[in-house]
Amino acid sequence: MEVNLMFEGLLQPTHLIIILVIVLIIFGPGKLPELGSSIGKAIRGFKKAMAEPDEKSGNISETKKNEEKKE
Repeated sequence: MEVNLMFEGLLQPTHLIIILVIVLIIFGPGKLPELGSSIGKAIRGFKKAMAEPDEKSGNISETKKNEEKKE
């Protein structure tokens, strides 16, 4: 319960603005597009890995099933 109180309201708009300003100061405006691109690639890679069949159980995700139907 104490942990829940500690993280309550963590993602308020003012906090997000402060985080954005700190990131802007650290990386500078020139690096932000590159940083955003690398984060996007990481998220797409994670989604792709989640969509691949689970080798241990042999399950195939819904996305993979839909891709196979299209072919």
